[in-house]
Amino acid sequence: MTIDVYTSKGTKDGTANLPKTLFEANINEGLMHQAVVRAQSNVRNTVAHAKSRGEIQGSTRKLFQQKGTGRARRGSVRSPVLRGGNKAFGPQKIANFVKDMPQKMRRAALFSALSYQAKNGAIIGLKDYPEAIKTKDARTMLEKMPVDIGRKILIVTPGRHDELSLSVRNIPGVRTVMAQYLNPMDILGSRHIIFMVDALKKAEEVFGKEAKEAKESKEAKVSSASSESSVSSASSRKKSSTSSK
Repeated sequence: MTIDVYTSKGTKDGTANLPKTLFEANINEGLMHQAVVRAQSNVRNTVAHAKSRGEIQGSTRKLFQQKGTGRARRGSVRSPVLRGGNKAFGPQKIANFVKDMPQKMRRAALFSALSYQAKNGAIIGLKDYPEAIKTKDARTMLEKMPVDIGRKILIVTPGRHDELSLSVRNIPGVRTVMAQYLNPMDILGSRHIIFMVDALKKAEEVFGKEAKEAKESKEAKVSSASSESSVSSASSRKKSSTSSK
């Protein structure tokens, strides 16, 4: 699979090949959804908090005696059934929304997301980027590329690139990420993904070995399952022939 490569001036300058191990993986929508939900849960802040009965301001004095008045029993003015009392079973800051996911599943979700975006034609390449560039020039470059300004655009760099990050941070919807920190939430949440040519090499260097191992293990499982099914079918045929005799 190939993508179009553009220069920093916004002009087309050939094509680049996408690594098959990363961009031609099996697309698993359920796994991608699970990875995105996990990422969103892990950045969630526990800000919702309702005061408990012990945190509400007020006296702990018993309002009236327990028996003999004919009224419903009352303990204190901080009871949740009274005006000004605490909220019964309200949200607490101790809630933990962190979700875990095995590394193999995270990697499979990443390769699935990359393959999904590549299949939909959302990925293009960037050949070079000047060391010093203004935000105005960066916007002009993006306007000349086949991307929609105003939609979410993700630029993948091979490493830390302060000049690029500073020049695009004031453009709405545009953000940068280093290749080694790619994740399904950023990839699937972007309308366009611009890979710097060196970032493709970096991504293959970081994730390529794991993707190749995952593909080989899957092929091995398929071959073992097919061999087992052939052996079982042969044994069943042998049993049927023996019983007929």
